Amino acid sequence: MKPYELTITQALAKMKQGDLSAVELTESCLERIDAVEKEVTAFITIDRDGALLQAENADRQRKAGRAGTLCGVPLSVKDLLCTAGLRTTCGSKMLANFIPPYDATVVEKLKSAGAVIIGKTTMDEFAMGSTSESCAFGVPENPWKKGYVAGGSSGGSAVSVAALECLGSLGSDTGGSIRQPASLCGIVGMKPTYGRVSRYGLTAFASSLDQVGPLCRTVEDCARLMDVISGYDQMDSTSVQRDVPPYLSSLADGLEGLTVGVPREYFTEGLDGEVKRIIDDSIEVLKKKGAAIVDVSLPHTQYCVAVYYLIAPSEASSNLARYDGVLYGYRDMEADTLVDMYKQTRSKGFGAEVKRRILIGTYALSSGYYDAYYKKASQVRTLILDDFKKAFEVCDVLISPVTPTPAWKKGENTEDPLAIYMSDILTLSANLAGIPGMSVPGGFTADGLPVGVQLQGGHFQEETLLKTAFNLEQGLALEHRKPAL
Repeated sequence: MKPYELTITQALAKMKQGDLSAVELTESCLERIDAVEKEVTAFITIDRDGALLQAENADRQRKAGRAGTLCGVPLSVKDLLCTAGLRTTCGSKMLANFIPPYDATVVEKLKSAGAVIIGKTTMDEFAMGSTSESCAFGVPENPWKKGYVAGGSSGGSAVSVAALECLGSLGSDTGGSIRQPASLCGIVGMKPTYGRVSRYGLTAFASSLDQVGPLCRTVEDCARLMDVISGYDQMDSTSVQRDVPPYLSSLADGLEGLTVGVPREYFTEGLDGEVKRIIDDSIEVLKKKGAAIVDVSLPHTQYCVAVYYLIAPSEASSNLARYDGVLYGYRDMEADTLVDMYKQTRSKGFGAEVKRRILIGTYALSSGYYDAYYKKASQVRTLILDDFKKAFEVCDVLISPVTPTPAWKKGENTEDPLAIYMSDILTLSANLAGIPGMSVPGGFTADGLPVGVQLQGGHFQEETLLKTAFNLEQGLALEHRKPAL
């Protein structure tokens, strides 16, 4: 087994035993990037020199007996998390040359734990999308099948892990942007509870929905990253001051006493037959592990897409108003007046999907329409939250598909944004309610495409989710496949 094929847990064990150095591991990942990156386009920026310097420092720290919990582990970071001195583009021409002067809190925590930041990954522009096809710097390829989408908006993060270019990654999830690409690429991805992980240094899309989380190859690796990035941050006003349980130690075998709910609204018309089969098999695994299975209802699920695509664009309209060509970012230099400079900067700097969402959001917030659209959507959002509260009165965890179908062909729905929006119907509600959710590999279709299983829990119940996911992973015992790159 080559070093880049190791999980985080395996790599840490080898480095602790002295069988592998951080430099050797990082060099192996960089060699893998050289070999497959042209096929998968997972990265916008690769920090070769910086990564090797970090790895050398990690080896020194380990020799001195000061190794952090992720000492020497090469990770990638979605390109909307600020990295001091390293370009952060948000996948947009608007920030093509932006170099932040500080690290996002989660990046700072990774560095403090000794992790090696190997590069910044491709993503939908400003995290607006479900396929990563709106990225201004290349579109990631699904490593399992050429010509198919990798998911989005954290598509590059998922691909970098699935294609074995690094051992783990950080992404962001506003409406499914960690869970959906994790499912389509056959890896583990977690969206924590809103407020569990700091958002300081995360470039805002929709501030009441955005959340940072890990993408990894195993549930154990996911728990390790959650142990590092979770916790209160005084720099983030939405961060919750609450004790963080030791996630790694929660991964015990057996689910006796746990009740798993199956939301009937998630198993309706449009659900692919192979996806349903994989979810049904996963439910049987949880039964064998000791969990009780009950049917539950989330009656306002049908309104999730409409609610999300009013609230998220409205917040995006407000957040993206700062990109006007004045203080930083792209500026159109051909304009004759200040007003023309504003117009041309935003027209040329933003891509089509971002402009579409800004227009939707600005309209929804405009005078005379606010009550009819944004206010009404916020009220229905409360009903969606109430659905989950009632469901969690009778169960501990919900199980469902992540997406109605496996990955689809690139360009298939480019001219029909509504079709792409509808593909998020099973993930949006977790963001609207602020609850944690994750995707765990469930199996493969006959065509060799991965399918993930979605688990959702009550607020701050990541520990329960990880334990359930661990048991599902162990029970499914999927053969260890690698994409044919």
